[in-house]
Amino acid sequence: MSELLYQINPDRNKPWNDLPELPIRNELIDSIPILKKLGDAKAALAKLQGRSVVIPNQGMLINSISLQEAKISSEIENIFTTDDELYKAFSDGQSEANGASKEVLRYREALWSGYNYLSKTQQFNQDYFLQIFQEIKQTKDKIRPPFLETSIKQGGTGPIAGKVIYTPPRGAGVIEKKLSNLIDFLNDDQSYNMDYLIKMAIAHFQFEAIHPFRDGNGRTGRVFNIHYLTAKGLLDFPILFLSRYILDNKTDYYAGLQGVSQRGNWEEWILFMLNAVEHTSKITYHKINEIISVKDAILDYIKKEGKFLNPKELIEFIFNQPYTKVNQLVEHSIYAEKTARKYLNELCTMGVLEKKTIEGKHYYLNLELYRILSE
Repeated sequence: MSELLYQINPDRNKPWNDLPELPIRNELIDSIPILKKLGDAKAALAKLQGRSVVIPNQGMLINSISLQEAKISSEIENIFTTDDELYKAFSDGQSEANGASKEVLRYREALWSGYNYLSKTQQFNQDYFLQIFQEIKQTKDKIRPPFLETSIKQGGTGPIAGKVIYTPPRGAGVIEKKLSNLIDFLNDDQSYNMDYLIKMAIAHFQFEAIHPFRDGNGRTGRVFNIHYLTAKGLLDFPILFLSRYILDNKTDYYAGLQGVSQRGNWEEWILFMLNAVEHTSKITYHKINEIISVKDAILDYIKKEGKFLNPKELIEFIFNQPYTKVNQLVEHSIYAEKTARKYLNELCTMGVLEKKTIEGKHYYLNLELYRILSE
């Protein structure tokens, strides 16, 4: 009788308290397809990292890319906002946002609060996961209590809509124990020595399988993906656009999770996550190049016009986010109010910006940045 390599979940309707602890057996992931795809994913990610570190204005990437990551990750959870609503809310500040835009901005804040937390602690811990979850959900809630009969059900309106497809672990101390094992796996690279991208994929499954919170587990897990890459030095900043790939391949994503729990199919899951890293690294790399190229072209163009004081500072600022307001240039001590308004209107005349009046407020939309981010 062959040895059992992974103890699957035999009954979807019962809590999977026998979810195996990490690490998993090497035989489950030691395959030629995974090795080949790992090389491709690492090369694409290294190319993105190499491009991003030489950019003098990191804020340009940090704001624009992280906003799109937040928007797409929220869409996976059926939280929708338009680009216009989101960029307006970001320009106004989170305190003035409402509805879906506010939820998306919370995700972005979680990206940065978690990044800063790990920069200080240098290690994952339970407080890290709590902070991300609480930031996203704007709650003081903690790990779900043992009495809560949580289950994951099939969405949609089809014939199996509402059917239980997975029941995560529960019971006194059960979730805490499994989360502690996951944290040890993340932090101890000597006892659990494997490539970081493989480790990220395994850890993402494990977190989603533990499902430690009442809600927000999906978004928390996707934030964690990016933070793991930055914590291990594969990226300097959380600018990888992973949620786009997951949204575009949502059926395969959930099928991959179920493939592990129901069949122990780790290879398919690892390949999906490596594909996500490779694909989104390439997309983000090209977006960065396009943003920089168009920014430099606009700067050269307005320099030739000779109408602007501090043209470099002006163009750098309007590429920090798609929407700019007069008072933002004033608050950052770039121009006085009258000059700021004059220059922004001049850029509208030149076709660089488009002036929008929304609820009585004036916004200046960077047309090319908006186009690139929307593609």
